[in-house]
Amino acid sequence: MLKRHLLIAIVVLLLDRITKWAIVHTIALDDAVSIIPGFFRLTHLENPGAAFSLFAESTSPFKTALLIAFSLAALVVVALLLWKDRNVFNAATLSLSLILGGALGNLWDRLADGKVTDFLDFYVSVHHWPPFNVADSAIVVGASLLLLRMLRKESLAHAKG
Repeated sequence: MLKRHLLIAIVVLLLDRITKWAIVHTIALDDAVSIIPGFFRLTHLENPGAAFSLFAESTSPFKTALLIAFSLAALVVVALLLWKDRNVFNAATLSLSLILGGALGNLWDRLADGKVTDFLDFYVSVHHWPPFNVADSAIVVGASLLLLRMLRKESLAHAKG
C-alpha cells in the first residue's frame, strides 16, 4: 500500500511542478489572465511567506530558513504517519499522501528560489481569496479530509457514549 501513498504524493508533486512551470513560462510576473471575469484568473505571483501569504511582509533574515525547517519537520511527521500505516489505504492515508505531495511541491520552490509561485486567484469584485497553487490545494484538501474524519469519529463516539 505504501506504493499507492507515494504514487499520490508524486502525482501531486508533478502536477504542482508542471503547472508552476507553465505559469512562469507563459504569464509575466505580477500579470494576470482573466478566465472567468469577476471570479477567477490565473496570475503569476511569488510568495516569500507561508500559505496564503502569511509572513510575506516579514523582514526577518530567518524567515525562509524557518519556513524550510517547518516544512521539513511537517514532512517527517507525515512520512512517519504514512510509514506507520503503510499497509492501510483509507481516508487518513489518502489525506496524508495529499499533504506530503503538496508539502514537497512548496518545499521544492522554497529551496530553489526562497519563495513559492502562486497562480490560482479567486475573487468577487474587490474581495480576493489569497492566490494559491496546486500544492496548497492538495495540503488544504488533505487537511480538510483529516479534520472531517476526526470530527466524524468524535461524533460517532459521542453517539455511542
